[in-house]
Amino acid sequence: MDNQRNLILAVVLCGILILGYEAAVTYYYPTPPETEQVDRATTPEQRVAQDTAQNPAIAAAAIDEAVDLDEALSAGNRIAIDAPRVEGSINLVGARIDDIELKDHRATVDKDSGPVQLFAPAGTPIQNFAQFGFVGEGTQVPGADTVWQASGDALTPDTPIDLRWDNAQGQRFRIRLSIDDNYMITAEQTVANTGNAPVVVSPFATITRTSLTASKSTWISHSGPIGTFGGTVDYGPDYDDVVEQKVVSGGADPAWLGFTDIYWLGALIPEAGSAPDTGFRSLGDNLFRADLIYNPATLQPGRQITRTSQLFAGAKESNVLDAYQDAGIAQFGLAIDWGWFRWFEKPILWLLRQIFSVVGNFGVAIILLTCIVRGLMFPIAQKGFSSMASMKAIQPEMKKLQEKHKDDKVTQQQEMQKLFKERGVNPVAGCLPMLLQIPVFFALYKVLILAIEMRHQPFIFWIRDLSAPDPAHILNLFGMLPFEVPGMLALGPLALLLGFTMWLTFRLNPAAMDPVQQQVFSIMPWVMMFVMSPFAAGLLLYWNTSNILTLAQQKYLYSKHPQLREAAEKERAEKAAKAQSESKA
Repeated sequence: MDNQRNLILAVVLCGILILGYEAAVTYYYPTPPETEQVDRATTPEQRVAQDTAQNPAIAAAAIDEAVDLDEALSAGNRIAIDAPRVEGSINLVGARIDDIELKDHRATVDKDSGPVQLFAPAGTPIQNFAQFGFVGEGTQVPGADTVWQASGDALTPDTPIDLRWDNAQGQRFRIRLSIDDNYMITAEQTVANTGNAPVVVSPFATITRTSLTASKSTWISHSGPIGTFGGTVDYGPDYDDVVEQKVVSGGADPAWLGFTDIYWLGALIPEAGSAPDTGFRSLGDNLFRADLIYNPATLQPGRQITRTSQLFAGAKESNVLDAYQDAGIAQFGLAIDWGWFRWFEKPILWLLRQIFSVVGNFGVAIILLTCIVRGLMFPIAQKGFSSMASMKAIQPEMKKLQEKHKDDKVTQQQEMQKLFKERGVNPVAGCLPMLLQIPVFFALYKVLILAIEMRHQPFIFWIRDLSAPDPAHILNLFGMLPFEVPGMLALGPLALLLGFTMWLTFRLNPAAMDPVQQQVFSIMPWVMMFVMSPFAAGLLLYWNTSNILTLAQQKYLYSKHPQLREAAEKERAEKAAKAQSESKA
């Protein structure tokens, strides 16, 4: 088996891998079953539970007229949020956390673009916010328009904030908010009954957001409702599914739930062992809500209850999510949709981080990573070339066997295997280098798409974001012509270099015996040039570097196996002579 055939096998396997990805995800991450719905309410607790989802205290928050972001944030009744990695404010009307900016992440690749606005008030074009509150029976509870009293002016890691409200009927409500040094806000919701009669109350927490600003959900990365239920991460449904079903149950034993984009996450984490009701709801007009509703409790006079929830509002940084997971939030690190290759993708990301910490440029880190990978696989490449050399040495005998047993394929195969065994040739050894590159290539592809560390990372000159396609397009003369180049026609320098280097690697390989193979490999480099052009620039940088290293490796190994080079040159000469004679005829 020559190198061309090996590459065909690798391409086929890669195609099977891509096509089977969604099926594998569905198998390993099945949608949890819906919880049974209560049809009839007979007790106060049941009535509260049944009415909570439609309670105005929750639902009214999403029914606002469109307003400007600056106008919404300039309104009164706000206290500041000031933490190492986030800033913003809390709306005391309705106890909404509706203003979160991420200090460490820019909105665009421009350095003066300002931080990412993750949470924004209701009614704004990018509305995305969390709300904490209570519903109940037999008493007045705070609503969406309730103005809470704050114990301070700013929420910081050192200064928690108490939000208080008294209904003047004997019930006192408190929401104690604290924030850590990353992206986690803790909310302790307490209600004390100082009245003369029992009341039924149920704390809740919600996240409401618009889908208009959501990242697109693809086969490589889920965007939309997400959560862990029954020990399984649910990467679905998407927004369209929620619109169709109106309400989607979160399932039993929730560990966390919310909405995810490729790089951002808003998630609610319930109190351990509380078994709350959870789910996702379509509110219309491209608005959606994630619900976390604790079971109603009858509160006797002189008693109080407290439920503690957490709100994650931040960037999906792998090390941060894993740290929260280690602290007890089940499968929180899988909020990043690594897929079933995460055992390999996360080490790739770790190695990239380590190299980046030394060189300070992720493009250079990708180049060095490629060198490390190819260096580790060099002994295998040597064996592959040795196998090719051995195969070339016995090709005359193989041709004789093919001619001798051309009408008996079974005998022909048996004699071939016998010949391989006698000469110590492994016909599949040449496949290994390419096959081993497939998981590396796929892992790097996922890392470039999903890892926020790669977002807005520059390389050199015109490449300002390695996670985005090459912005320089040949067909519009690098932006000089006033039109956008569509899809795979958006050829950039990296894509052109990919086609050229791949063509050179094929030129150095021995010519294929099969004319069909020859035709396939003559056009494959240019087909791949168009196919890969829309991919992340960092991925093309990896592939180009790999091709260049392959060229150097082939030159070296050909020097160690001169019989292979001689065979390749002889074959090319024979084919050129044959083509010349056919043209004259």
